[in-house]
Formats: sequence, structure tokens, C-alpha cells
Amino acid sequence: MGKWHLGVPDKFHPTKTGFDYFMGFRTGGNKVTNPTLEVEGTNKKVDGYTYDILTDDALKFIERNQKKTFLLCLHYRAPHTAWLPQPESDRKPFENLDPQIPNPDYPNLDVARVKRMTREYLGSVKGVDRNVGRVLKLLDKLKLADNTIVVFTSDHGYSMGHNGIWHKGNGHWVLKPPPAVTNKNIPRNQRPNMYDNSIFVPTAVRWPGHIAPGTVLELPVSNLDWYPTLLKLAGVASPKGEIIRGRDISGTLLGEKTSWPDVCYGEYSTHHQSKTHMRMIRTTNWKLVRDFLNPERDELFDLKNDPAESRNVIAEKKNATVVKELHGMILARMKKIKDPVLK
Repeated sequence: MGKWHLGVPDKFHPTKTGFDYFMGFRTGGNKVTNPTLEVEGTNKKVDGYTYDILTDDALKFIERNQKKTFLLCLHYRAPHTAWLPQPESDRKPFENLDPQIPNPDYPNLDVARVKRMTREYLGSVKGVDRNVGRVLKLLDKLKLADNTIVVFTSDHGYSMGHNGIWHKGNGHWVLKPPPAVTNKNIPRNQRPNMYDNSIFVPTAVRWPGHIAPGTVLELPVSNLDWYPTLLKLAGVASPKGEIIRGRDISGTLLGEKTSWPDVCYGEYSTHHQSKTHMRMIRTTNWKLVRDFLNPERDELFDLKNDPAESRNVIAEKKNATVVKELHGMILARMKKIKDPVLK
């Protein structure tokens, strides 16, 4: 329930892709309050704050199915923009906050705007946190917690003034003025990127009696890994012949010692306003981002010495061997998945 964003046409409806029930919206966005939602197959306006409405329905779903095996996907749009309006209980703790921002000395950074947006963003985060808490409390109340795996994560990260931008991989400059246009494929106000702040996502897992509370795992995993992991934890075999790109991390979650590569691959092609074909390989010490449509935008970051990714060192001759190696890794991944950009 909640945000679908995997196709608006009926052929992509959740109930045609394996789900038995859907309440929410199929588009990428919706209003913060009084949204129009699909309820029992009909679009209707529902009064209230969107994240509260979705949680209300999720709680009803859990109560209806508490005697059965169930999978619940609760997808909030928050804390994606827009952030306002918010319930007073979510907004008030931050309304007078003077937030510390990541790099206030970034040239031409609109500091006042970044601080205002940060306050609004934190209020939205609190609203999500409050509602996730409602779900966990119900699982505890119904004595379902010990037999329920809860995964909290997101589809992308967020910059709030980091590297001079706000938003995600299709980020916008938060500078005054923004840099001049140097590429016909990139509008002046945009900064397509694969910074860590865009690609890193929050991840927390709760399974009492199985996963020790407070456990911290510093492993490069991706959302692709959840499918094989949850299948394994649920004791369900994947369909025969199915191609699975992710890796099973169940053993690591359960405290087993496992070997794990330090490499993470990502891709992001933008077609709305900005036009890019970004492909990335990230190791513990290095990140290479190739834009196959705009090669002058290629970037190499020395993460060990520059974790903030403030300096592109791709042109430095001493890094030529690193670039060659990482570029080869990108091409290998693209070939493996038959990336159409290579055609």
C-alpha cells in the first residue's frame, strides 16, 4: 500500500504483479494532505495526512491477517518533497532549530534556504518515524513480532546542501546563482549525480530472537539483495530458472561469518529534463562514475581521503590505472545484464 510508481497503466497494477490487495497511488507523487488514493479499486479523496492514512490502512491489514502468513509492503512518499504541511507534533520540535549543514562554505550555497528545507525535512522524517512506530507497536500488541521480519529502507538517499545540491540523483543546485550551462543535456538548475548521499539508503531490520538488537553491519549491499534474502529467511525457493541479480545476506543478518565483496554497482539514466546514462562502481576506497551520454562528466573520487566526494580526481595521471580497472568492472557488469546503453 502507498506509493507504487512502477507503472500507471492497468497492466502494471499491483494486483496483476502478485499482490492480493492494494490501497494507495500508482503515480510517483501525491499531496501531503487530503490525497486522492485508490481505495477498493476506486480513486477517491481521503481526508488527513497521507502517511497517517496509509498507516491506518496498514494496521487494519495486519489485524485482518494476523492469523495468516502475510507480506505487507507499506510505501510512504515522505520524506520526499513536498514536506508541508505537517502535524504540529511532527513540525514543532524543529521549527526553531538552527541546523548544522554539511558544507556551509560551499561557493554560493544558499545557506538560509538549506536550513529552512532541513527543518521541514526533519519534520517529515519524524512523521515517518512516528508511523513506523505505530506498526511495530501493533505487531508487539498482537504478539506477532517474534515471527515477523520488518525491513525499513528506501529507494534513494537525499542531499541537503551536500556538494551544493538538494534532492537525489536528479538533484538540483541550491546555489545562487546556479552554475552556467555547459552541456545541452543538463539544464542550468540540475546536477545529476551518484554521490553517496544520493545512493546510500537507510536500512534497519527487526526480527526479535533472531537478529540481535543494536547489530551494525558495514557491508555494501543493495535493494536487489532483499529479494533472495527474504526468500531464504522465509524458507521459500525462488522460481526455477529465475535470474536473480541480488545476493542473499541472510547468513550475515543472523550473525554468521560470511565473506562479502566490497564492490557495489549502480546505474541511473535520466530522461526527464536532464539526459544522462550514469553507471557507477564503488569500492571501499574508490568510486568511478561514467556518464556514457556525457563523457565530460565522468568522475573519480578517492573515498579514503575524500569521503565527501568534493574533488574529482579522474584527470590525475597517477590514477590512470585505477580508472582503467574500475572502468573494466563497469563494462563487465553492463555486459552481464545486457545494458542497452552498450548497443
